[in-house]
Amino acid sequence: MNRLDLPARPRILVVTLRRLGDVLLTTPLIRSLRRAWPDAIIEALVFADTAGILAGNPDLDGLVEMAARPTFAQSAALAARLFRRYDLAVSTQSGDRPSFFAFMAAKVRVGPVEQNFNGRLKRLMYRRSLPYAAGVHRVEEMLRLADLLGIARVPEVVAPAAGTLTGVPDGPYAVIHAAPMFRYKQWTKSGWRALAAALIARKIAIVATGAPADAERSYLDDVWDGLPVMRLDGRLDWPHLAELLSRARVYIGPDTSVTHLAAASGCPTVAVYGPTDPRLWGPWPKGRLASPWNASGEIQNRGNVWLVQNPLPCMPCQLEGCERRLESYSACLDELPAERIIAGVDQALR
Repeated sequence: MNRLDLPARPRILVVTLRRLGDVLLTTPLIRSLRRAWPDAIIEALVFADTAGILAGNPDLDGLVEMAARPTFAQSAALAARLFRRYDLAVSTQSGDRPSFFAFMAAKVRVGPVEQNFNGRLKRLMYRRSLPYAAGVHRVEEMLRLADLLGIARVPEVVAPAAGTLTGVPDGPYAVIHAAPMFRYKQWTKSGWRALAAALIARKIAIVATGAPADAERSYLDDVWDGLPVMRLDGRLDWPHLAELLSRARVYIGPDTSVTHLAAASGCPTVAVYGPTDPRLWGPWPKGRLASPWNASGEIQNRGNVWLVQNPLPCMPCQLEGCERRLESYSACLDELPAERIIAGVDQALR
């Protein structure tokens, strides 16, 4: 497809109103835009609670933040603020809200659309559009938008700019992020403790990360009780977390935004996956994903990432656990033996 014609020094808005990990996986598109239009002013529209994961991104000139649950008055004020401020708006989603803000922001708009009546209407809003494609990796979704713009793909996930961090162990250390946002992505307390014991036996210190929420802090208190673990949960912003990961000997964590960040930072990353389909949401190694993730397997390796699963016949189901709710258990994780995670860690350490 021919490259989209834009004026000199164009103003470009990337609309990405998603969760943290999804926003991070938008960065290959942003980098593709920067390489194609190096003199452009490029900004991203994001939810305020996800803006930190783009902190210091060298390909962005600014962020436009909105509340995750805005009032009508807040949405109207944002629409007025954005109105025709840009030469190009790229929506990374097919939903009504991102499509609306892309429509308000620029005369020239591109984005994905649903394959239904709603999508046919939205196509009228766009200079170029493509059908939303189920069953492709999130990064591939973003790179298809680069194709739509007629620009070269740059398949690099870009971590936040690292901050200055002091007080971490002097010798080799592992970062463990044991608490995902939702219960159905959670491995077992006994598994994390067995992993910690194995790392300590290998003379590797342990640094634990996590969010500041009281419920998560309580869960981690229980997981790490009595173990010699440096607790940094709730104390690091995204740039400091990026720095911690870039210096770590290995990182271990479940399907969460921090795991995607670890992979992007180049840290040897062991990702513990359950119901989530890695073909769609597997961590993207530093640089590029040379070959797609398989649906399931005991230990898969791509670049600096080792993805560990318990390949039951039902997985990956892409459901919210065995009870179909956020606080459900997942048998594939509850029955995942610590020995397999430790084997993945040993491969990463080599």
